[in-house]
Amino acid sequence: MESIHVFIVDDHVLYREGVRKMLSVAPDIEIVGEAASGDEAIAQVLTLQPDVVLMDLKMPGVNGIEATRRILYASPRIGVLVLTMFETDETVFAAMRAGARGYLLKDADQEEVLRAVKAVSRGEAIFSPAIAERLIHYFAALRPAAADLAFPELTEREREILHLIAQGRTHRTRARDPSLDRARAQQYRNR
Repeated sequence: MESIHVFIVDDHVLYREGVRKMLSVAPDIEIVGEAASGDEAIAQVLTLQPDVVLMDLKMPGVNGIEATRRILYASPRIGVLVLTMFETDETVFAAMRAGARGYLLKDADQEEVLRAVKAVSRGEAIFSPAIAERLIHYFAALRPAAADLAFPELTEREREILHLIAQGRTHRTRARDPSLDRARAQQYRNR
C-alpha cells in the first residue's frame, strides 16, 4: 500500500508536534513537511506536492483560507483538510469556497483525524460532527416551500389558483374572487 503524504500547517509548534505524533501511529501516513504560516505553506506544498494538507486558518501573514485557495489553484489534486478551532458559518463556508475537502475542529480525537486524512486522500469530503450539523441546519433553512418543489413551472398566480382548487373551490366560486374573472379561472384550471 502506498503512503499518504501529509503536510501540516499551523503557527503553533506544540500543536504541529502533537499532530505529527498523532499521525505517526498510522503506517500508511508519512509527514512530508510542516509550515508555521500560509506563505511558507504555499511555497513548500507546491514544491512537495503532498496528498493532504492539514491547514489551520488563523496564522500570521497569509491565512489558511487564502493559502488553501492559492494551493488548490496551482495544484487542484491536493486535498486540504482544515483543522482549526473556529466553527463559525463564515469560516466553514469560506474554507469550502476555497476548496477544502474537510473541516475538523482541533478537539477531534486521533481516530477522527486519521479517518479524515484517509478520506480526504481518497477525494472524499469529511466534516466533524459539529460542523456537519451546522451545514445540515444551514441548508435545511434554504429549502424552498414544498409547493414550489412540486410544480416549479407554475407562476405565483397559478399557484394561488391551485391552492383554491385544493381547498375544493369550484371554478364558479373562484370566479367570484374580485381579482379573477371566470374566463381566467377556467383558463388556469385547464393548464
